[in-house]
Amino acid sequence: MWWAAVRGLPGWAVPALAAAVLWKKDKERARACKMPASWRKEMHPYYNLSVTVLRAQNIQGADLLSKADCYVQLKLPTASPLPYRTKVVYNSTDPEWNETFHYRIHGAIKNILELTLYDRDLMLDDKLSAVVFDVGSIKPGQTIRRAFKLNPKDKQVLEVEFHIEESQDPPSEIITNGVLVAHPCVCVEGKIKFDVNKEKGNYILKLSVPGSYEKLLCPPLKQSQTEEVGKFVFHADKEISPHLDVCLLKTLRTAQNDLAPELDKRTLYLGKESIPLASLPEGQETDIDLLLSKSHVVHMSMTKEESSQELDVRLGFALSQGEADFLEKRKEIIAETLKDALDLNVAPDKVPVIAVLGSGGGARAMTSFYGSLQGLQDLKLLDSITYLSGVSGSTWCMSMLYEDPDWSKKDLKEPINRAQKSVTSSKSGAFSAERLRYCTQELMALESDGCKVNFSDLWGLVLEYFLHQKDNPAKLSDQQDSVCRGQNPYPIYAGVNVRVNINGGDFAEWCEFTPYEIGFRKYGAFIRTEDFGSEFFMGHLIRRRKEPRICFLQGVWGSAFAANLDEIWTLSSGTGIRWLNSLTDVIRVIDDCRKLHFRDPTRLQTRLIMPGGFASNIFQDFFKSRFTAGELYNFTRGLYLYKDYMGVREFVAWKGNHLDAFPNLLTPMEESLYLVDGGFSINSPFPLVLQSERDVDVILSFNYSWQSPFEVLHLTSKYCKERGIPFPNITVTEADEKEPKECYVFMNADNPRVPIVLHFPLVNNTFQAYKAPGFFRETDEEKAFGGFLLREKDSPYRTKNFTYEATDFNRLVELNRYNVLNNEHTIKSALKAALDRRKKKTSYRGLKEKKNVKV
Repeated sequence: MWWAAVRGLPGWAVPALAAAVLWKKDKERARACKMPASWRKEMHPYYNLSVTVLRAQNIQGADLLSKADCYVQLKLPTASPLPYRTKVVYNSTDPEWNETFHYRIHGAIKNILELTLYDRDLMLDDKLSAVVFDVGSIKPGQTIRRAFKLNPKDKQVLEVEFHIEESQDPPSEIITNGVLVAHPCVCVEGKIKFDVNKEKGNYILKLSVPGSYEKLLCPPLKQSQTEEVGKFVFHADKEISPHLDVCLLKTLRTAQNDLAPELDKRTLYLGKESIPLASLPEGQETDIDLLLSKSHVVHMSMTKEESSQELDVRLGFALSQGEADFLEKRKEIIAETLKDALDLNVAPDKVPVIAVLGSGGGARAMTSFYGSLQGLQDLKLLDSITYLSGVSGSTWCMSMLYEDPDWSKKDLKEPINRAQKSVTSSKSGAFSAERLRYCTQELMALESDGCKVNFSDLWGLVLEYFLHQKDNPAKLSDQQDSVCRGQNPYPIYAGVNVRVNINGGDFAEWCEFTPYEIGFRKYGAFIRTEDFGSEFFMGHLIRRRKEPRICFLQGVWGSAFAANLDEIWTLSSGTGIRWLNSLTDVIRVIDDCRKLHFRDPTRLQTRLIMPGGFASNIFQDFFKSRFTAGELYNFTRGLYLYKDYMGVREFVAWKGNHLDAFPNLLTPMEESLYLVDGGFSINSPFPLVLQSERDVDVILSFNYSWQSPFEVLHLTSKYCKERGIPFPNITVTEADEKEPKECYVFMNADNPRVPIVLHFPLVNNTFQAYKAPGFFRETDEEKAFGGFLLREKDSPYRTKNFTYEATDFNRLVELNRYNVLNNEHTIKSALKAALDRRKKKTSYRGLKEKKNVKV
């Protein structure tokens, strides 16, 4: 069967194709994936779209000394893997083409056509302007002509005619969660034999399926006749009419690089043939002879099969079954804890959901988080917490705690003592010859397994030594043992997916890492934690790899080094490189039919992109590129955006220049993920616990950043406002911004759906005078221990410092522990208020459901 692991592949095929196609699910996976059925199947028709590029007028080329040599490129990646283009009209300001291009589009998908006007050049064609058009705005049977304005300052226009009609092809079934769409995937597996005459020479056989996962394969051919040279596998979208292209070339001299003979440019083209995959019968081996020239024949045997409808990527927004099971068990523990701590009898189904958040801040955040958690344990409230989530340095604390399946049931002094040994020990051993040799071997092993090795992997190995001083075999899925009985809070580790040339403040997609699943709640796409790092396409597992050790995930969660120069400038000066914004592409909404489509919220407005130019691209790449961002396999690759995806609150497609308004550029259309430190977006994981599915009532936010003690709240407020997520109003006085207190409470008394937020800035206020709440410092030693400045010039707590003296470590732990203990009344009052609000929330939700109104 073609889903079996392909054995005996030649060495050339290992990095190029997914050798182990694992469509058949094992029993272990079947048990682990009994997820809530939040996806659905739908039937949608096909449509035939005709696009006629008529003409352009008043075009000004990039070269001021001559008229433009124009052509138009058309890209519709949801219907064709390759772009189309018109002929070139030379030396004309008013080029006319009258060329028609045909597409078959699927009605379930958001189909966005990109029309780009180019000026032909000898070296590199100049991109003059581009129009992004939602073809879903055209009604079946309708022909419309549009004159797109290419520059608001002059009369440059591009005239295009569109016609759409329903196809005669029968409707097809898709799987969707309302954001993503999964199409049927076909897999073609084959073997090759090559007949060659007695003439000498080296031959190159190129196999490609445009739009496929594998792209291009170049097996080496040998001199002997009828020799089987290799096997191949391609995975492609059945709906885009894929075809296998076979091209034969001959090198005119012996290649210098035996591993990559296709790189030798002295080649002679011998012939090419194309095989439509639709012509191959399902599930049968087919023999095909391709006569590529008079004396060269390629014998191929191929088998085509279609994927099953069962996906390996979970599409849906419900909590994973593992998390849902945890919540049921955790409620019992929380009810008992609140009974003891608050002297209240609370039914398990009425307990509030409490989340504790730790911000980033390197070793300072890790050390501080230990102290905050110890304070909650001393108040006997640690067992009332449902979720524990962190960014960057706080995740280092979490990952070390969860190595013990019962850590929250034990005194935290022991793990704190272990952390002290790590933080106070010398870090020079991380760069010893022996350790560097070990790191090299580990990275080479990853690379040989086909993983995308990058700087974050090396950083993860460095962190492994910093935190453990030895190899740490732990994996994130091991932490299932820590929550299977509801005995500890449920851990949520944070990262964000970014673009290598866009600031995290402008675009960042939150990715959650939990013991059971890793995924994007924005897209409703999740995979098993054990499968992270494996290769996926169109929702199916293509090649499984070993789950990475947690040190490599720590390298992602704490990858602060992935900042680009513009972000570094922002951190140091408070503002970005302003003149750089003048070089970016200008995006404008040019929709002349807004009134006509005012009632259609699913339609994206037409947008004009005016490029900044070749020189500006160089500056953008230099100042905004993340040269050390961690590149990982994209498990959403090959999925499409649903036609109504904009209706999901996680998307801000209503912003004219936001990437969410360009579905052809969003993550499912990308080959790789670029996961970095969540601090590049918001330096605290608020977005991960504010999801409606988690229904959080109280958030304890511990902020360990150096500056701007309320910045994470302001950024979260903006994030929630853009997406319609309930969040309290954040009002802070100027005096508090300069001299913050230990704890702030933010809540909306009129809306029980808005969580109560308790925010703890990192401050040393009353701790200087009190060794414990209500007990003054009396001796000189006690006063010296509490009388330190956090932010002095030579502070040991600078973010880049990973080594503390024992006294400095203990001070920071005790400070954060004290700040929690000193606000016992505030915390318990918030929990009591949350109990009352949950009752109101339940009544409010029941009333709404009774009226059939969506909450």
